[in-house]
Amino acid sequence: MPQFSLTDLDTIIAKRADAGADSSYTAQLLHKGVLKCAEKLGEESIELILAAAAQEKSDVANEAADVLYHLLVLLRARDVPLEEVMTILEGRTGQSGLAEKALRG
Repeated sequence: MPQFSLTDLDTIIAKRADAGADSSYTAQLLHKGVLKCAEKLGEESIELILAAAAQEKSDVANEAADVLYHLLVLLRARDVPLEEVMTILEGRTGQSGLAEKALRG
């Protein structure tokens, strides 16, 4: 099982964000702003949905990787730390998903 984590990916994204836009796709995305980052996440999400509907397991894995990458880029563009998201997720694990969803309305 790979030891690579979302935290590892977030660290790589942070380093690449500081690189010049001429040498880093991540820096290019961030330079284009939040809306472009959100657009890319949306595009990748649709590609994941289509891959899942086609039931192509390897395509689903590849598209899911793209979604995770673009999600972390969007979080960085909005200055939302991954740790904040993980804390929210951790808090939600203390009860059933149905109970937690009911509390959110």
